[in-house]
Amino acid sequence: MNWLLPTDPGSTTRRYFVTAAAWMIVAVFVGLLAALELVAPDVFSNIPWLGFGRLRPIHTNLMLLGWVPAALVGGVLYIVPRVLGTKLWSERLGHVSVWAFNTLLVLAVVTLHLGMTQGREYAELIRPLDFVVLTWLTLIGVNLLMTVRQRTEKVLFVSVWYACGAVLWTFVVYAFGNVVWQADGALQGSTDAIWLWFYGHNTVGLWITPLAVACAYWIIPRATGTPLWSHTLSLIGFWSLLAIYTHTGGHHLIQAPVPLWIKVLGVVDSICMLIPVFTFLANVWLPLRERWGRIHADIGGKFVFAGTVFYAITCIQGPLQSLPSIQRVTHFTQWVVAHAHLAVFGFGGMIAMGTIYYVLPLVTGRRIYSRRLADLQYWIMLFGVLGIFLVLTAAGLVQGPAWLNGEMVYRVLPELVV
Repeated sequence: MNWLLPTDPGSTTRRYFVTAAAWMIVAVFVGLLAALELVAPDVFSNIPWLGFGRLRPIHTNLMLLGWVPAALVGGVLYIVPRVLGTKLWSERLGHVSVWAFNTLLVLAVVTLHLGMTQGREYAELIRPLDFVVLTWLTLIGVNLLMTVRQRTEKVLFVSVWYACGAVLWTFVVYAFGNVVWQADGALQGSTDAIWLWFYGHNTVGLWITPLAVACAYWIIPRATGTPLWSHTLSLIGFWSLLAIYTHTGGHHLIQAPVPLWIKVLGVVDSICMLIPVFTFLANVWLPLRERWGRIHADIGGKFVFAGTVFYAITCIQGPLQSLPSIQRVTHFTQWVVAHAHLAVFGFGGMIAMGTIYYVLPLVTGRRIYSRRLADLQYWIMLFGVLGIFLVLTAAGLVQGPAWLNGEMVYRVLPELVV
């Protein structure tokens, strides 16, 4: 029992970090297999369970629900008790959530490989697994809220707001977005598209984003020895994220037959997203003036800072590509794929990796095994993410104008290969 559900402080965080590392390897490897099929469609001789249509949802789900959240959840389960001056309410409950999480991901990989899916983007998991996801979120939420309840520190640092908000918001968004009250997990017609993109966009905005921001708000000040620029500003960013991001999914439907007000709301709120984004960036960047060297001296801080830079790029690009005049060129092209990878792998992934590198020595009492190896990983991830982003963006800028001018798909593909 002590091995299965230990009670020593920080043990839940350690297991989430190990889980994140393991599923990162699986997620990226599956993504590589899917990418190979785009170059050589017959590489697996049409083996059904290795087809692109099955690999792609496995890859996306292991990123959105797998390794990135695992690292960030492990981080906040350590950070929240520290800033509240108490211990995690229940390490054993934390370990139950770890086992539930790993069971969920194993079942997700198996069912998606077998072709068992709801057929909705980012909401492919079958209905029974939807309830496993909700159970997992409940376990984390109870642990966090009970930790807040037993705190000795009266002031709630902003990381606590974002951590608790991420779990509570995602529970609601996931339940509604996956239509868990319906046996087939979907609504009918264009209503389902509206419902789906309310969920799809918020998996990044109200799940990965607040978890990553919670970790960054704690790590950057500690790594540099500088306080936040403004606690009040951080809370403005928190509430504006909730008020604005919730409605941005409509910008995915500008080309679809849905009510005009949904499209307008999606575009307007996408532009307004600059408020919470640059509120956060100003809060963590302004105190770094004349102290840039400190952030790069700490390997965890360096990863997290790179994630904030990718966040800035992502959230400038996002509002711009929501504009109808730009979207008519970029929509359905590799430009959008580049944007998604920069958001999840660049912003969320870099901060997740930085969280592991910063927090792991604190919960184990040991130094990172090799700083040189960690630096090598930093540069590989940095150039890898930039490479994916730039290449796919270039491909999208070839596809968009060509299709807009009536070029056939078979004539555009050779240009992408060259």
